[in-house]
Amino acid sequence: MPSTVVVGTQWGDEGKGKFTDLFAQDMQVVVRYQGGHNAGHTLVVDGETTALQLIPSGVLYDHITPVIGNGVVVDLDVLIKEIDMLEAKGVNCDHLKLSGNAHLILPYHQELDVVFERHLGANKLGTTKRGIGPAYADKAFRVGIRVQDLLDPKIFREKLNVALHEKGPLLAKVYNRLTPNAEDLASTYLDTYLPRIAPLIADTTDFIHEALEADQHVLFEGAQATFLDLDHGTYPFVTSSNPTAGGACTGTGVGPRDLNRIVGIAKAYTTRVGSGPFPAELFDEVADHFVDVGHEYGTNTGRRRRTGWFDSVMLRHAARLNSLTDIALTKLDVMDALETVKICVAYDIDGQRVEKMPYHQTDFHKAKPIYEELPGWQEDITGVTKASDLPKKAQDYVRALEECIGVPISLIGVGPGRKQYVDWQ
Repeated sequence: MPSTVVVGTQWGDEGKGKFTDLFAQDMQVVVRYQGGHNAGHTLVVDGETTALQLIPSGVLYDHITPVIGNGVVVDLDVLIKEIDMLEAKGVNCDHLKLSGNAHLILPYHQELDVVFERHLGANKLGTTKRGIGPAYADKAFRVGIRVQDLLDPKIFREKLNVALHEKGPLLAKVYNRLTPNAEDLASTYLDTYLPRIAPLIADTTDFIHEALEADQHVLFEGAQATFLDLDHGTYPFVTSSNPTAGGACTGTGVGPRDLNRIVGIAKAYTTRVGSGPFPAELFDEVADHFVDVGHEYGTNTGRRRRTGWFDSVMLRHAARLNSLTDIALTKLDVMDALETVKICVAYDIDGQRVEKMPYHQTDFHKAKPIYEELPGWQEDITGVTKASDLPKKAQDYVRALEECIGVPISLIGVGPGRKQYVDWQ
């Protein structure tokens, strides 16, 4: 049962799409296991950029069956537009499978997301306002509507009416927003969306198990990252699902023993979008360098990302939470021009050196980084194809990261292109 999980180890935007696409060459099935269209994966193939939100990265390969698992929340309008975009580029999406148990993001979820965030004011969470959180909330509250409900119009209309009976007064009387019309929504979903997605709906749990039992290679692709995990992230500045490796089990229906390799994706520095603590954050010319050279703007939102030095304290914790077997390091080339590079190896909390992630949120908010400083290599590495050809100082930096994290680095990204990487091990 050969299987691989790809998981982000920081606050997202680590470049998971590139390495997922790379791993997919040897896979037969690629599965998204959580999140929604707040996950942006950018792939560069033969100079052409493709940005994906819902569909797994492996869709670009003819030999792969891409699967959207039960743990994903799906905006059908976004999904259909993404299919149309890919097909316009000559990518066949007929083999895409969509779990019937995946929950739908409906227009009232997006409306609620916007008004909730606005209501929080200065305490806003930095949500993408795409309805992800409210959809997961309805799932937990057991009033969610699943993809398979569309296959029975009577059930779909009944569940929609129940949801609107609750959401309508909330939107109208509390937030002074228009109440969605049930019949208009039903018509859009049943008459417009359903004919497009009906051929894709499947029992994806059964499909994945049959693939594993047939010794097919299956890749599980997470969205967001470890420290945005609902249970293990920097709560409340987190996403609404479980991007950690454990989410691959709940979001697809496979068991832990079915997961063979767990690859953590880590950026050679650290970035974060939205609110929340960030001990190693920078506010100087190095921060601007990371943004400008690394093109650190959100794939979906266009927001400037917050940037900082590599935080090995976080990575050690991520390695434990995910049982990482190895790490793929991205964007090492962004650091090419720097005279000095730094690694956050510990925190100073009230004058005490702390080498583990603080349990209490108050401690993490006031943690100050303790750095190990190394000389930069100041050479262009974007054309390097072998690890031995990396500048010695770049090699020293990678080895220092390995020592700090305690997990081997297997691959290093040296540019945005599909082939711009080197095997480290």
